[in-house]
Amino acid sequence: MKFFLLITLLSLCPLSVKASIDDAKAAALAKQNACLGCHAIDKKIVGPSLQAIAKKYASDPNASAFLKNKILKGGSGSWGVVPMPANAKLSDAELSLLVGWILRGAPSTN
Repeated sequence: MKFFLLITLLSLCPLSVKASIDDAKAAALAKQNACLGCHAIDKKIVGPSLQAIAKKYASDPNASAFLKNKILKGGSGSWGVVPMPANAKLSDAELSLLVGWILRGAPSTN
């Protein structure tokens, strides 16, 4: 029984390592693209916190596509009247990485 538990735990390690690497990449991407100038992890600045975004869209099956589009094209109305600028230079892979991180609550990479 202990052997199977150990094997199960070891098999999960690569997933947690990959998630940690992806979180670090996403956090760096957010910083490089000035996302963190308006959005903090856990508090409202100009825009909502990344954790508030994750909470709002937690049960929305279309959240990933919606947020990728919102980041890509910008806009206003989801959280108030202050517009979010477009980030059209991000690739689809970068958008996916960033949105996945946001929807997980922007976990810390420390």
